[in-house]
Amino acid sequence: MSAAIIIPARFASTRLPGKMLLSETGKPLLQHSWEQAMKVRNAARVLIATDDQRIADAAKAFGGQAVMTASHHATGSNRIAEAAATISESIIVNLQGDEPDIDPVQVEKLIDHQAKSTAAASTLACSFPPGAKTGSGSPADPNCVKVALTPLSGSEAYRALYFSRAPIPGGNSSTAPNFLHIGVYAYSRDSLIDFANADRTDLEKAENLEQLRILERGGSIDVLLTQNANPGIDTRADYDAFVARIKATGHSTI
Repeated sequence: MSAAIIIPARFASTRLPGKMLLSETGKPLLQHSWEQAMKVRNAARVLIATDDQRIADAAKAFGGQAVMTASHHATGSNRIAEAAATISESIIVNLQGDEPDIDPVQVEKLIDHQAKSTAAASTLACSFPPGAKTGSGSPADPNCVKVALTPLSGSEAYRALYFSRAPIPGGNSSTAPNFLHIGVYAYSRDSLIDFANADRTDLEKAENLEQLRILERGGSIDVLLTQNANPGIDTRADYDAFVARIKATGHSTI
């Protein structure tokens, strides 16, 4: 099976408008994510799906290939589905443009797993750091998406039971680990098209988590566990920390 990575990139980010083109490192943020995607050895191509000509022009300037998509898409996966209609790869990876520290090896493993799986999609998760109980970056933080898992028989992978912005499991969770979801997905092409053609579901809208559309409609999502999650860029503080790492070390990865 062949794979393509598609990076959905909007200009109108809610918490940090225009973040894809912030260039205080000497490169647009989007370019950092694209460069990581280009290191994924088992992906045949990398596309940038956008609805903004400024982003398309920036992609062209750094050597990326942009596909213009409609402005009405409610989710990144809906946007990449429109771009995926122009190519033939059987596995489509949704890799966010604000993930400049994503590990290419993690994405390679995700593609390899999805190629063997019957699930609609595969994604990543990791354990929360020891001691992360409250505040930003903890299971109590609604910006940190949690996933409940069950083991897959005969596999190192897990099956997702539910995703939430609230801590799961709730109540007395001292005997069960909390897992942090890492928002990169490898879809089968057919599952991505099915996802994009379906209406948003009630739990998806309540949690504002697009992956719940798959579970609510009876589909399944496989989850691979990784050692850690590299930080995405959601706020100005996130971006400032990213710039500081670049200036201090010459590279961004923690």
